[in-house]
Amino acid sequence: MFRLLQYLNNYRKQTILGPIFKMLEAFFELLVPIVMAKIIDVGIVNQDKSYIYKMGGVLVLLAVVGYLSSVTCQYFASYTSQGFGTELRNACFPHILEFSHKDIDTMGAPSLITRLSNDIIQLQLAVAMFIRLAFRTPFIIVGATICAFYIDVKLSLLFLLMTPILALCIYFIIRLSTPIYKSIQQRLDHISLIFRENLTGIRVIRAFSRKNDEISRFNHEVEEQKDDSLRVGKIAALSNPMTFMILNFAIVLLLYQSGNRVNIGNLSQGQVLALVNYMNQILQALLALSMILSVFNKAIVSGKRVQEILDYPIKLTDSQNQLQTKTNSNEIITFDHVSFKYQETSKKYILNGINLTIEKGNTIGIIGGTGSGKSTLIQLIPRFYDIQEGRILINGIDVKEYRFDQLREMIRFVPQHAALFSGTIRENMAWGKANPSDEEIYHALEIAQAKEFVDLLPKRLEHEVAQAGKNFSGGQRQRLTIARALISKPDILILDDSASALDFATDAKLRRALATKLKETTVIIVSQRASAIKHCDMIITLDKGEIVGKGSHQKLFNECKIYREICLSQLNEEEAM
Repeated sequence: MFRLLQYLNNYRKQTILGPIFKMLEAFFELLVPIVMAKIIDVGIVNQDKSYIYKMGGVLVLLAVVGYLSSVTCQYFASYTSQGFGTELRNACFPHILEFSHKDIDTMGAPSLITRLSNDIIQLQLAVAMFIRLAFRTPFIIVGATICAFYIDVKLSLLFLLMTPILALCIYFIIRLSTPIYKSIQQRLDHISLIFRENLTGIRVIRAFSRKNDEISRFNHEVEEQKDDSLRVGKIAALSNPMTFMILNFAIVLLLYQSGNRVNIGNLSQGQVLALVNYMNQILQALLALSMILSVFNKAIVSGKRVQEILDYPIKLTDSQNQLQTKTNSNEIITFDHVSFKYQETSKKYILNGINLTIEKGNTIGIIGGTGSGKSTLIQLIPRFYDIQEGRILINGIDVKEYRFDQLREMIRFVPQHAALFSGTIRENMAWGKANPSDEEIYHALEIAQAKEFVDLLPKRLEHEVAQAGKNFSGGQRQRLTIARALISKPDILILDDSASALDFATDAKLRRALATKLKETTVIIVSQRASAIKHCDMIITLDKGEIVGKGSHQKLFNECKIYREICLSQLNEEEAM
């Protein structure tokens, strides 16, 4: 956690000045019991009103200056804690964007969200508490004890006896609560996961009438989190009665010991009042200390979770090369004995011994059964994952030699699940190319078969897109994401079953438009439909991570048993031929 303090570097002045002003307030607070003792022992005993008014004015002055010091410290604490949180989020977010698909799967999206929100808020609170109370509390304890010794050494021994007992009680409370705070944060991750799953899968939940089951699952996790919170709350609640009990016992002893001494004139009433006030100040400081330790306890757990993000190794590293991507070779993509598995420790390869060459301008179809490795194969081309064996070449250059931005500028990938972003259609199109003209946008929309429905919208390109594009149908979202990929005229266009929501007529129009208007672009189509890839220049059939067939539709239909079975499961023999 202490390594996170580097994000306070831009706020050193505020981090230093804040505690200084808080200790200034504490200094004035320590003077109050002495002034009160003077008012009683001098002003009231001698019935000197002018002295009482004068010392009353001193009390008001101490209160005003103390208040101004406290407000100044509060400003520095708020400014620093908010800046610290901003710096930390600005460090974590770009690092998360460097994560590979596998890294995000490993960390878990709900956990990452909780760490960037709840955990950083806990750290911000710890920074604010540190500035406001971390120095003030020991200053008050030590200062009050010194002032008490100044008044009376013998009675002040009670302070030395009481303070370590209170500190020991607080230590045991903190030690018991630490593991529970860790459990609470982990349960918040799980609650976030369930909530996210239910929001994204609400249609499935309703379709299967699982609402009550999901409510029960959510309630169970919330109850578990509540139980942990209650447990730690009960432990923390012990601090107040325990400290008050010890303090009141000490005050009783103080009054008992001082009573006789007041009667014989060795101690004044004002001094007794000052000693009681100092004892109360120590109590309040120790209660503040318990609160600080509780906050720091949570912050330590949260700090470790945030540090895990920053320490997470980026295995999919970017190249620093600036390569010449255009070549005279006709081969644009080459798989050279490629094998891949998601888990390094796994013995089973998802893809095994893939050898494949794709020529420029060709349209390639990829088909196979569920789990055959179709999506995995195409995700290796833009280097979403790194392979364990073999090489993947783009224009004769290993993909690992390219910078990410250079490689992915050549390739446009349209995933199976259409992802649009809130904003306008024009703003979504600008993801594919910065500041595209209307002509470029409409050209891409026309190829993607989206122009027809966009023209019917009241504001056309300025039409607002809801979060995740929920105000469009599945087919419309898919066509818009295809148009977004087309707008930059990429060298390679990969469609990962991204036309699955289109009707057969629209799908056919899309394929014809891609074939006629993107002659320079290499198009790779992954599809479950045999009809969608039937007319491709080359069709690749996968089974259990291996290429079992490669060639034209007619060749595979006659020679590849698996491809033939797929075709005949969807088409009659006449249509398949």
